[in-house]
Amino acid sequence: MRTTVALLFGGRSGEHGISCVTAGGILAAIDRERFEVIALGITREGRWLHVSDDPSDWTLVDGRAPEIDPSGNEVLLPHSRHRPGERITLRTVRDGLIQDLADVDVFWPLLHGVYGEDGTVQGMLEMLDIPYVGSGVLASAAAMDKAATKLVLRAAGLDCAPGIVVHEDRWAEESHRVATYLRRNHPLPWFVKPARAGSSLGVTRVTDPAQLEAAMKEAFAEDPKVLVEEGLDAREVECGVLQGADRQEPSTTLPGEVKVGRDLEFYDYEAKYFGKGTVSIDVPAALPDAVLEEVRETSCRAFRALGLEGLARVDMFVTSDHRVLINEVNTMPGFTPYSMFPVLWENMGLSYADLIAELIEQARSRRLGAR
Repeated sequence: MRTTVALLFGGRSGEHGISCVTAGGILAAIDRERFEVIALGITREGRWLHVSDDPSDWTLVDGRAPEIDPSGNEVLLPHSRHRPGERITLRTVRDGLIQDLADVDVFWPLLHGVYGEDGTVQGMLEMLDIPYVGSGVLASAAAMDKAATKLVLRAAGLDCAPGIVVHEDRWAEESHRVATYLRRNHPLPWFVKPARAGSSLGVTRVTDPAQLEAAMKEAFAEDPKVLVEEGLDAREVECGVLQGADRQEPSTTLPGEVKVGRDLEFYDYEAKYFGKGTVSIDVPAALPDAVLEEVRETSCRAFRALGLEGLARVDMFVTSDHRVLINEVNTMPGFTPYSMFPVLWENMGLSYADLIAELIEQARSRRLGAR
C-alpha cells in the first residue's frame, strides 16, 4: 500500500504564492509509485480546499506566483483525534454533500510565514495526533520569531547579528528616542525587518537615518514587531540540516554562499523569486575547511538549541576574520528543485526525490504527542 501524503500549502501570510510554488516543486518530483498525494490549499482567507495535484498549476507564470482559487471544494478535518496505527480520514463538501476524500498517513505543511510556519498549524495537527513533517509547536514558533530565535541561540552561546527589537506601539510613542539610540549604539547601515515574516518581505536596508521612518512603516505592514540590525561586512552562507535517526546527531550539508551583484542592495524578495538583479549561488561556499566545519557545527548546535525536528536551513554570516554569526533559522525553507535547501543536499549526494521521501518517512515514524 502506498503512503498517502497530504501536502498543505498557500495560507494566510504574505508568502502565500511562494508556498504554492514550493508545493509545485514537490508535486513534480515526488515518487508517485511510492506515495499517493492529496493537495490541500489554504486560501488567503483561511479556507481549506481540495485542489489540483498537477505541478504545472503551481508554477510562476510571467513573473506571477499562483494563488489558491477560493471556489474549490472545502475539506473537512477529522472530528476527533487520530489513533496510532489508524489513517486520517479527510472529507470534502461536493455539490452540497459530504463525501470521503482520502485516508491520509502523514501531513506536510508547506506553509511559509505566519499561520503555518509559526506553530499554529502544527498545534492543530498535534491536537488531532496527526503525524506531520517538520518541527513542533514551540520550535516552530521560536524559529519564526527572529527576536525569540536570538534569545534562545544567545543563551546557548551562539553569536547573532547585533540589533534591537521595536514594537509598533513603542515606535508610535517615542520614535525619536529609538532613532537616537540607534544612531548612538549601532553603526549604519541598518537592516529593518519584520520579526515574523520570511522571504525578505518588508525588509529595507537603511544607509541614512532619514530613511528609517519609511523602513519602519514597510516592516510594520508585515508585523507589529520589528528588528533593526546592524549591517555586517560579511559573506552570507546557508547550511541545510536534517534530523538524525533514533536520537542521533543532526546531519548537515556543506554550506552554500549567496552572492549579490552591485545592482542589488541585498538579497531581497524580488531577487530571490523573480530574477531581479545579479545573484549567484556557490555550493559549496569557497571558504577554508576549518570555517566550513565551524558553520556546519554552528548549524547543528542551533538545530538542537531550538529543539527543531525534521529539517531546517540555517542562514549565517561569515566575517572577514572568519567569525560565524547566525542570521536566522528556517524550519520550512523554500523547497523547489532550485531552492538552496534541496540544492545543498543534492551536493551531498541526496537527490531531490530521495530528500522528499526521507522527510515523509521521518514524520511517519516520529512519536505522537509529547516528545
